Amino acid sequence: MILCLDIGNTQIHGGVFSDGNLKMQFRKNSRQQVSSDEYGIFFKNVLRENSVDPGAITKISLCSVVPDMIHSIRSACIKYFEIDPFILKAGTKTGLNIKYKNPAEVGADRIANAVAAVKLYPGKNIVIIDFGTATTFDVVSQNKEYLGGAILPGIRMSMESLFAATAKLPRVEIQEPEHVVGKTTIESIQSGLYFGQIGMVKELIQQIKAEAFQGEDPTVIATGGFSSLFEETGLFEVAIPTLVLQGLNEVLLLNEER
Repeated sequence: MILCLDIGNTQIHGGVFSDGNLKMQFRKNSRQQVSSDEYGIFFKNVLRENSVDPGAITKISLCSVVPDMIHSIRSACIKYFEIDPFILKAGTKTGLNIKYKNPAEVGADRIANAVAAVKLYPGKNIVIIDFGTATTFDVVSQNKEYLGGAILPGIRMSMESLFAATAKLPRVEIQEPEHVVGKTTIESIQSGLYFGQIGMVKELIQQIKAEAFQGEDPTVIATGGFSSLFEETGLFEVAIPTLVLQGLNEVLLLNEER
């Protein structure tokens, strides 16, 4: 079985694959000041609680957008699983032609998402929208070219910046509002966050469609923790919350073949 770990700014998203199928997944809040022992004990315990024998893990694949956490988690994998993990990073074989000016700048999670999307939708022009700490767009051509993308503040980041930079605006629960026109300060913030995110996403999809695909409609895939919030908006064809984990599993297999 393969343990896949996506180390994000807000959460660690993990999952276990067996014969290409995702058996279970888990999430843990990201904190940089955590020892390798704490990680190792958590990983083994969360596997046991989900009826997975930690001793059955034979490979580990991970990506991280938080460089400071890689050492502790790698050490945990070596000490508690006796496995030196595969780490997705610049120069890794992915099957993609990276068109970024500096390919090393592309986040490893974005590459994992693109690899999984190409596997699921071969021969398609694809836009991947990851609704996470940041909302990111990844643009992939039908020829497996990673063309680039866009990055904007995620919905929670936008809410936190409003709270931090103003004297009277409160933190609010992030949810779909009943009305665009809020009748209270909280309702007004919720409306702005939700419909503002929709407006930005719609505009970026249209601009990407015109610039990258000569006006042809791409396959739009959503992923990330907030993707479920926008499932009824018609912004995307399908939501795949486990996309990055599927990509980590696929990249590991690609590099083993190599």
